Amino acid sequence: MVEGGGPVNAPDGQAASVDEVLELYRTCADDRYDEDVTQLDHALQTAAHARADGADDALVAAALLHDVGHLLDLAQHGRRSTSTQDLGHEGRGARYLAALFPPSVTGPIALHVRAKRYRCAVDPEYHDGLSDGSRSSLVLQGGPMAPDEAAQFAASPAAAAAVALRGWDDAGKVDGAEVPSLDDYRPLLESLALR
Repeated sequence: MVEGGGPVNAPDGQAASVDEVLELYRTCADDRYDEDVTQLDHALQTAAHARADGADDALVAAALLHDVGHLLDLAQHGRRSTSTQDLGHEGRGARYLAALFPPSVTGPIALHVRAKRYRCAVDPEYHDGLSDGSRSSLVLQGGPMAPDEAAQFAASPAAAAAVALRGWDDAGKVDGAEVPSLDDYRPLLESLALR
């Protein structure tokens, strides 16, 4: 159970409804993890950047929901002071959302960490612009990709969407930014939901 809210499925269970996903954000996303903004502020800013750049609805939804795997961990284990291992939040989040949203939403979520590793491999200056939290997590996530891994990632049909999501993810960490609320995204999420 999420504190004060609806059920959260088993650790690798799947979301049953848009309401369940939104409730997870309402009850668990006030955590700041290793950034200056809360999980909710980060999600809303990332989605706002996607929308401002003209992303399609599925990619806006992916931007909003890209870190849902962190929230599942918070719902299950509570706040952790530091993490010494990669928890695979991108895969966990994509699996959680897979029965509710199409691959156009879950695919970029599943690849957004790999997109960071890719960008660090092909653009060393990109690494310098990462937040302290993203630099720390990069080490746990395997660091920049090796050349053959980067080439394989770049050839993936989902690479462009994942790299775009990564850019909005990096930009969505500004304390106090004015962005639309979580409820403003409900119609978009409901329009994309498969059930």
